[in-house]
Amino acid sequence: MADLNIEYANLTMADYPEVYALWSGMPGIGLSSADSPEAVFVYLERNPGLSFVARQKGKVVGAVLGGHDGRRGYLQHLAVSPEFRHRRVGRMLIEKSLEALGGLGIKRCHIFVYQDNAAGLGFWESAGWFRRDDLLIMSHDL
Repeated sequence: MADLNIEYANLTMADYPEVYALWSGMPGIGLSSADSPEAVFVYLERNPGLSFVARQKGKVVGAVLGGHDGRRGYLQHLAVSPEFRHRRVGRMLIEKSLEALGGLGIKRCHIFVYQDNAAGLGFWESAGWFRRDDLLIMSHDL
């Protein structure tokens, strides 16, 4: 495998336009008003140092949002450009977020995957994540 010269860094609002464009083009990622620039700004401020981007030659090729509620960690919107998949970019983004969460004393992390996202489910399972069939997510809009 060729050296990809991927650089990993904390995700900042300066990355937002490129990251949002990446998310927008990804099947399996659901975007909403919670992904507006204002909402992502608040998320990053509340969870400093837990979200990351991957860049090659300055261009964003991957990103992940990481956060926690003080007890459990959460990874959201992991996305890698198709031409960089199967090259450990996604796994490195996960590793960086999990390491940062672990440094805060977080012992378990959750993700949300659409049930019909076969590629996403396969990726997460191959990365060592396990399904929780005993839980059902419920939501309430405010």
